[in-house]
Amino acid sequence: MAQLCSSPTLHMKQALKSRGALLIKYSVASSSNPKNEGVHQSCRRYSSVLPKKKILTKKERPDINIQPMKVNPKNEETVTEKRTPTPLHRDIITSILDKFLRNLKLRQQANQEQGITEVLFLKAFLSFRTYCLELIPTSDPELVEKFRNVAMSKASEEILYENFVAHAKKVFPHLNCLGDLKIISDLTMPHNWYPVARTLKRRFIYHAGPTNSGKTWAALQAFKASKSGVYCGPLRLLANEIYRRMNNEGLPCDLVTGEERRFAIDNLHPSSHLSCTVEMLPTDMRTELAVIDEIQMLRDDQRGWAWSRALLGAAADEVHLCGEASAIPIVTRLLKEVDEEVEVNRYERKTKLSISTHGLGELENVQHGDCIVCFSKRQIFMTTKELESRGKQCSVIYGDLPPGTKIRQAEKFNDPDDPTNVLVATDAIGMGLNLNIKRIIFNSLKRMGNTIPHHSAIQIAGRAGRYGTAYEEGVVLTKNEEDIQTLKELLGKQIDDIEKVGIAPTFDQIETFAFLLPKASFIDILTIFKSVCSVRDDFFLCELDQMIDLAKSISDIQLPLKIKYIFCVVPVNMDSKQGAAAFIKMAKRYSMGQQITQDWLCSVIEWPPKVAVNMDQLVNLERTYDILDAYLW
Repeated sequence: MAQLCSSPTLHMKQALKSRGALLIKYSVASSSNPKNEGVHQSCRRYSSVLPKKKILTKKERPDINIQPMKVNPKNEETVTEKRTPTPLHRDIITSILDKFLRNLKLRQQANQEQGITEVLFLKAFLSFRTYCLELIPTSDPELVEKFRNVAMSKASEEILYENFVAHAKKVFPHLNCLGDLKIISDLTMPHNWYPVARTLKRRFIYHAGPTNSGKTWAALQAFKASKSGVYCGPLRLLANEIYRRMNNEGLPCDLVTGEERRFAIDNLHPSSHLSCTVEMLPTDMRTELAVIDEIQMLRDDQRGWAWSRALLGAAADEVHLCGEASAIPIVTRLLKEVDEEVEVNRYERKTKLSISTHGLGELENVQHGDCIVCFSKRQIFMTTKELESRGKQCSVIYGDLPPGTKIRQAEKFNDPDDPTNVLVATDAIGMGLNLNIKRIIFNSLKRMGNTIPHHSAIQIAGRAGRYGTAYEEGVVLTKNEEDIQTLKELLGKQIDDIEKVGIAPTFDQIETFAFLLPKASFIDILTIFKSVCSVRDDFFLCELDQMIDLAKSISDIQLPLKIKYIFCVVPVNMDSKQGAAAFIKMAKRYSMGQQITQDWLCSVIEWPPKVAVNMDQLVNLERTYDILDAYLW
């Protein structure tokens, strides 16, 4: 940690004029809603009336987040004449409404005819109940008369159904155009979203194999030999590595990530080859060849949509896929629908990988070329501190470090002439960095209290041993002796075939959806879209929670839909007060038509930062970097 905290410097330079933003480099040398409280309390009160079911999460029932609009009975236009009948007692109305809620036939009818799910039914009922009780002098004589007829046994509670439905459509306006909304949010035919790719008969080559099998190398050889090509990587780190490697080998190659764009020549002369993060793939750009790396990321809850988009939308004559064999069946099925076939090339690991028969024990047993894998930042620093106290110099790599810092730490660890010969890292080493590791040592096999997934353990373990280095034979072990058996079980499991892949709506779909809901907030648009959209059995809707959280933070700021959408896909950590505050300030300043200048940004992040001397201050530097990242976006 001492090395990471020493001499932090940040260099801010003017970026390319075409981006109109700063190019910022960071280096570390050497090393829930109170407004709806009443509704939720009432929901709990009446939940006993509904049949008992499995408790569903927000992911399983996104309509949980849809909140009703307020309806003021005093302003209703249904008052057509003045009457003064004998008022009904509140207890009578409450009793009739409770009977209405218990009527399973009515709930099913509302769902089938109006699309009012049980979650929405309960919320609409609570609003309808409040509306009815506030009528007790008489704001809606027709409805009061219906209650009186039910109370006198002249009719059943079912005569309230039409009034209930009309009220539900007022508090949930999207119910008025539910059919059209469902058509717009139909995500069952994603291959039709990419017209350029559909004009081609693409050839697919799948390079399937474990880590250190040479699968990506084979795809890159084809990339270099092509007249034009695009490489789609899972990380900025990898996109940058391919960009540098290609240019160093004499192949002009441009770079595009969410934060920056670099040209091998200049912006007036774009290269025929491009390295980008998978989200940035231009699906309207024709190339001879495309490489999609780590294709198994199709299953990722957050980013899987980007790989699905690249798979179905890459406008290349030949597409090379690299990754686990677990994605072969689902990829084959998806491409069969567009009459495209997959040629599979299987690769075996080039170096031997063995599991130790015993644990590491004390850290004094650490050797040159060891990598200790931890699953929390706190454990990273504790381990590093103990190793340094024993005279061992460490490189440190974890997810929140800037890409440039990760690269420098990896270079120090790989350099045989550098005194740094031990690496302490998180699962961030699973992909994106070439590391000369002899032994992978799991400090623990648990992440946030749960045993890590076996496919994650296999990928991390595969980083031990690297072909063409001094550590060709890799060894995997745990720090604690009692974890060895669990490690063997994890590494002995087969990686299950991927059954579902991620999908997400395009902005055009959200924009059309919003057109039918002109009074809905961006939060409501996202939430309602999530609740009514339809996906096929071999797809799942990727998480929109991050986007919804960002939308909530800037809900009171007036921005055009397109701009608000762009703000809500910015990679900012809203758990950081510093990052959240800066994000909101940027949105406010933009909404007022004011430039987000370098001087203004420096004042927001209190530039220049102080040298970090402890863990908290180092975390603050990371958050500052995140803000600069968001600025570049």
